[in-house]
Amino acid sequence: MPYYLGLDIGTSGAKALLISAEGAPVASDTQEYPLSTPRPLWAEQDPADWWEGTVRATRNILEKSGIRAEEVAGVGLSGQMHGSVFLDGENNVLRPALLWCDQRTQAQCDWITAQVGRENLVKYISNPVLTGFTAPKIVWMREHEPDTYAKVAKVLLPKDYIRYKLTGVHATEVSDASGTALFDVAHRTWSQEVLDAAQIPRAWMPECAESVEITGRISAEAARATGLAAGTPVAGGGGDQAAGAVGSGIVETGIVSNIIGTSGVVFAYADQPATDPDLRVHTFCHAVPGKWHLMGVVLSAGGSLRWLRDTFFAGQPYDEFVPEAADVPPGAEGLIFLPYLTGERTPYPDANARGTFFGMTLRHTRAHFTRAVLEGVAFALNDTFQIFDALGIPMTEARTSGGGAKSPLWTQINADVTAREHVTLTVDEGPALGAALLAAVGTGAYPSVADACRAAIQPVARVAPHPDAHRAYGRYHAIYRALYPALRAQFAAVSEAAVLPQK
Repeated sequence: MPYYLGLDIGTSGAKALLISAEGAPVASDTQEYPLSTPRPLWAEQDPADWWEGTVRATRNILEKSGIRAEEVAGVGLSGQMHGSVFLDGENNVLRPALLWCDQRTQAQCDWITAQVGRENLVKYISNPVLTGFTAPKIVWMREHEPDTYAKVAKVLLPKDYIRYKLTGVHATEVSDASGTALFDVAHRTWSQEVLDAAQIPRAWMPECAESVEITGRISAEAARATGLAAGTPVAGGGGDQAAGAVGSGIVETGIVSNIIGTSGVVFAYADQPATDPDLRVHTFCHAVPGKWHLMGVVLSAGGSLRWLRDTFFAGQPYDEFVPEAADVPPGAEGLIFLPYLTGERTPYPDANARGTFFGMTLRHTRAHFTRAVLEGVAFALNDTFQIFDALGIPMTEARTSGGGAKSPLWTQINADVTAREHVTLTVDEGPALGAALLAAVGTGAYPSVADACRAAIQPVARVAPHPDAHRAYGRYHAIYRALYPALRAQFAAVSEAAVLPQK
């Protein structure tokens, strides 16, 4: 029987997931690694940690499952988007990778936007240039680390560095490339216009495939490291959001997802590359060949709850303190949280935005603060639902996944805030499942991505919104929406005061 391996290079760890030909999970393993924040607003990781985690996780699932390496018929890749891995001509990593949540590049975003023109950005790449994206990171290194920049021969995204380590091939695929701010999303190819305007050589960009295409095969060296069989095909895969959407079945019109991982994403399938004229949400290529998706991103969703836990609850398990918030009424008795701990993207593309608790009184307990964090993230995600409504995006079913979906309370809050039924699924393995299914399609096990998803993914529970809670949240969401405009100038001022001068 053939099996398929999905590898997800996440922000907190590398996950390996082995599935059967029917799409059922067989074994999984996650290996954590550190994130470095050498200065305020900076976020970096060592790509060597990703590779070490991938090797350990892959070996562990082969050992746990008892599956022979020759039975693994294909490998799919997923990973955190936007990060930049700089390689020299000998394929050595030149510096730690700058991550999706790194916010140091606002000046470079402004420069690229001025070079290209905002209206031309819509034409050429269907998106704004944002601090998390790859292009401004490249320009930042040119300006601040010129000696290192002079050695660059190739720029890879995180999962594509793992592809190189597995296959020796420099390649990416359309969904992840869409988040570089260098990719013509409508035509599914690199944008020579933006590359030229940003003065970035086209030769630095890897070749780009559709997500189900086979991009390479496991090398002998990688086989010795991972335990996989040499020659095993490796599919294009997808950026974590597109692959996660495949893993949740968001591959047909009308089905949207509400995902709470470290970041939070509301994701909608699209047959055509529709673009928000205000550029509040992203338009990217989908992992489904020839299709697109729109998504809004909250940079600190599950990350906000993790911060609360680590800072105020001594790292205790979530299921020990989150349920306490169920005893607090909707609106947390006037305590409102803005989840802008690493800046924000949708609907406010602002690297200077800051996390904020508003409305604190002596009445508020730790349970109130927990509930306020859950609700603040739900308010932020609801901003994207409202944008999709305004754009006329069909939304007949909202599927929820990620770590946040494991909390019945958080799922209910999201249903109540959005006034939309939320559906949980038979499997919730996220991007790793999507990557494995893309490998199954790429090697011929299924005729299409939609067929693979129908076989592997089924709804199991439906959480309906409570009308009374939704009415209460409507009042609080209006207050929430008024806070960012009122605080924007002060966010910028405190950012300037707090950030150390760059070299």
